[in-house]
Amino acid sequence: MKAAPWIASLPCLLISLCAGLPATASPATAAAVQSTRPLAAQIDAIIRQPRYAAADWGIAVVSLDSGRTLYAHQSDKLFQPASTAKLFTAALTMETLDPQSRIPTRLLSAAAIRHGKLDGPLLLYGMGDPTLGTPGANPDWTDDLAAQLAAHGIHEVHGDLIADATYFSGPPLGKGWEASDLLGWFAAPASALSVHENTVAITVTPAAGAGQAAELSFKPDVATPPLANTLATTPARTPDDINLYRAPGDTLLHAFGGIAIGTPAHTYQLAIPDPARQAGEELRAALARHGVRLTGKLRVLAWPERDDALRANAQVLAEVLSPPVRDILAQGLKRSQNLYLQNLLQLDGVSAQAAAASQPGAPTGFLSSEAWGLRALHDLLERIGIAPSSVLVEEGSGLSRGDLVTPAAMAQLLQYIATQPWANTLRDMLPVAGVDGTLEWRMRDGPATTKVYAKTGSMGYVHCIAGYATAADGQRLAFVVMLNNYDRSGGEPSANRDIDAIVQLLAAQRG
Repeated sequence: MKAAPWIASLPCLLISLCAGLPATASPATAAAVQSTRPLAAQIDAIIRQPRYAAADWGIAVVSLDSGRTLYAHQSDKLFQPASTAKLFTAALTMETLDPQSRIPTRLLSAAAIRHGKLDGPLLLYGMGDPTLGTPGANPDWTDDLAAQLAAHGIHEVHGDLIADATYFSGPPLGKGWEASDLLGWFAAPASALSVHENTVAITVTPAAGAGQAAELSFKPDVATPPLANTLATTPARTPDDINLYRAPGDTLLHAFGGIAIGTPAHTYQLAIPDPARQAGEELRAALARHGVRLTGKLRVLAWPERDDALRANAQVLAEVLSPPVRDILAQGLKRSQNLYLQNLLQLDGVSAQAAAASQPGAPTGFLSSEAWGLRALHDLLERIGIAPSSVLVEEGSGLSRGDLVTPAAMAQLLQYIATQPWANTLRDMLPVAGVDGTLEWRMRDGPATTKVYAKTGSMGYVHCIAGYATAADGQRLAFVVMLNNYDRSGGEPSANRDIDAIVQLLAAQRG
């Protein structure tokens, strides 16, 4: 269920924000796993249940050892892949970027330094790191940069602080992202200058008395947005009605409705509309802490604005580095973190654009970083031999409902990945059944446990999984299971239960 466009009530917001989290699902029954019926008959029995009469299943199962197709159902039909589409971005990233490379975020200036004064603007230049400010990935990045600047003997910046996010060109939202998603953390805007995964935590706490305004607090507090709060405290045991709304293109956050006295505080992760400004605000505060005086104001430079002259002849005054690209990709796949994959697609695009600059016949018109990344993906699919009509992907995360993929094309991608020198590296980045990531609480018992490495994908009416399984006889399998257009009725078990049952069957195969 999703809230009405751009409005998130308490129950709807909770459901939307949890859409990418692992769901608890029962393992396949012992009877199903131990059945002597052929694999096809067992899978058919699952997908032909009456509750799926109006839904669509697409399945492809291939042996990596023999190349033989073990099962196929509507495998050449286009399906919404949800986050299993991240596998395409992952393969492209492994092909395009050095997995050991680290993404810098820099302080730049071409201005002269005289007697401890930087006589001109200071640029905070983002180059696509989506992990900046997260635990384990430069949580103290602002203090680190400010300390490096102070170590240059600079105690005054006689000019503006410019938060520059122009390393990526194009809109900050992935193509096809829906307006109703954009308030949630999972649809945070992509930016070359990202911070705290481009989210802010808002905590709603009731006041002591009915009729009083509810308390709203934000973390980090420097990310507190312009706020219109009419959210009231209501009498005890009345239903909570917490609503959060931000209009398209606006920064004003509206909070309205009510929360009952005695209700525990509710915390939500919301997307922030301007990550570069957020990063600049945090750095400005850190400069003050380190005794660096800023005489100018904070400015944000973002596409389609551009000022290359600011970087001409600039020197690097300070720098922090991201974790290795392979670690960013692993986190993006394990957690199904949309921002990470969307930023990686744009980094792939920046690389592709640079490579094309010296090639004859390169495009002369404008292409966004996202479009350059997709162009590189199409080139990769052509080399693999995957038909362009079978992969209609328009962004890097799978969040768009305009993304369409056939199960056969996804299985072919998995087969290609398995032949590459980095195959095991990428496989280990995937969630492991019953162990970690979005599969931590799925398939915890049964033959699939620890034997399945797979990317999950889910959104309203869409449930998918794609990856690798080692069967009981040691055979290595690539599999894709996609369920679209399924509306679960009350009292019915989750679709993931049956999807997991299919995967358990694959892991139980012998001969």
